[in-house]
Amino acid sequence: MTSKPGIYPYTRGIHKEMYRQRLWTMRQYSGYGSAKETNHRFHYLLKQGQTGLSTAFDLPTQLGFDSNQTEAKNEVGRVGVAISHIKDMEALLHNIPLDKVSLSMTINAPAAILFAMVLAIAKKRKIPWSKLRGTVQNDILKEYLARGTYIFPAKESLRLATDLIEFSVKKVPNWNPISVSGYHIREAGATAAQELALTLAHAQTTLDDCLKRKLSIDQFASKISFFFSVDNNFFEEISKFRTARKLWAEILKKKYRAKQKKSQQLRFHAQTSGASLTAQQPENNLVRVTYQALAAVLGGAQSLHTNAMDEALALPSEESAKLALRTQQIISSESGIPAVADPLGGSEFLEQKTKQLEKEVLQILKKIDQAGGTLAALESGLSRRLIEDSFLKTQQKIECQEKKIVGVNCYKESDSKFKVPSSTFFKQLEREQSKQVKQVKSKRNHKKIETLLKKLEDKASQSTNLMPLLIELVEKGATVGEICATLKTVWGEYAG
Repeated sequence: MTSKPGIYPYTRGIHKEMYRQRLWTMRQYSGYGSAKETNHRFHYLLKQGQTGLSTAFDLPTQLGFDSNQTEAKNEVGRVGVAISHIKDMEALLHNIPLDKVSLSMTINAPAAILFAMVLAIAKKRKIPWSKLRGTVQNDILKEYLARGTYIFPAKESLRLATDLIEFSVKKVPNWNPISVSGYHIREAGATAAQELALTLAHAQTTLDDCLKRKLSIDQFASKISFFFSVDNNFFEEISKFRTARKLWAEILKKKYRAKQKKSQQLRFHAQTSGASLTAQQPENNLVRVTYQALAAVLGGAQSLHTNAMDEALALPSEESAKLALRTQQIISSESGIPAVADPLGGSEFLEQKTKQLEKEVLQILKKIDQAGGTLAALESGLSRRLIEDSFLKTQQKIECQEKKIVGVNCYKESDSKFKVPSSTFFKQLEREQSKQVKQVKSKRNHKKIETLLKKLEDKASQSTNLMPLLIELVEKGATVGEICATLKTVWGEYAG
């Protein structure tokens, strides 16, 4: 039997008491149209008992465009909240007590800019940065592999991500400046072993970059968090989380010589699998989400988002979002699971699956090392080929019904009663957002903005940490689009 919870290598959990001492954070992912609409959803979910906030941004924001730019047309607010400037961020965080509620932001390429806005708002409210708690995803490597919301070339993107980490470690001590994401890798078609191996490889690249900044391993390793998917194979997912903790602890202790326990402990947020949701018979998604959430809890997650049943069709309604949250609350309050630190400890079947998964993960990590490391594996296409091959095999199994999906290739029914919302809302939103961007620009000191953007252009070609300048820029009213455009002139764009 593996070691007990709270004992190295933390296979069975990073805390001795686990949920008996403190429940996981219930952090529902929210982002809907405008900042005002999303703020309303934030407050609604907090009133329903949610214990942490998680922000989804629209595609233009993720790609570094303002809502009024040509490239943003027909995409403003559609898959998350539109944030072009600090006024948007102020509306998003209106009446949110930043010193009491933790905030997560799923943003990557322009993560440093959005984080700068949060810091500027806290400063304006006279909230010490030491009291801020939360996470910014800031994991750019998986964008080139699985998600596609990149802006700059990999080397320059890593520089900006590491600027954020270095600044946060020194100035915002209770913030997690990166959440290394396996979730999107899994959603792109990876197996559990591939999700874990590629995530651990990316995390080690982050460690190496931070060490080049002359930070000690115990200075920043505990600030790195992880984000994993919870897919349909119940026991495999639980084994995945156990394997992740064990391997990370061993990597930090043996390879990086981390001394502190917190540096060796893998903390992760989990989200039920979006790719497993079906547009057909969407009510069935309630069942899928429930047992995926159980796997996350039995696997020892520190934070959890449960998907809403209608997410395969559109952004979730208020009612379906509430029901998704209630799923977590029922598990925490009625199941009895949190009363036991590791309910499945001692299961021979689970331990065998964990050992097998560990073996598969180490084999993939070895392939990546032999290819020259994470960046080389990305550039050669090795990492992408692994995922594409897995996706193809899974799809073939679904099509020949070897892998059954209820409502899709078996037990099928007529069309669902659920309807996708009209696009009229988004067209009106785009007009309003464009108008606001123009208003913000008309009321600021243009000469000051020009001077700061020129300074950013100069600093971007040097090794100076850009975070202080980004904070000053957003305070003065510079937009996400303007800042990203300036950095493009120096760094160029990733061509894919």
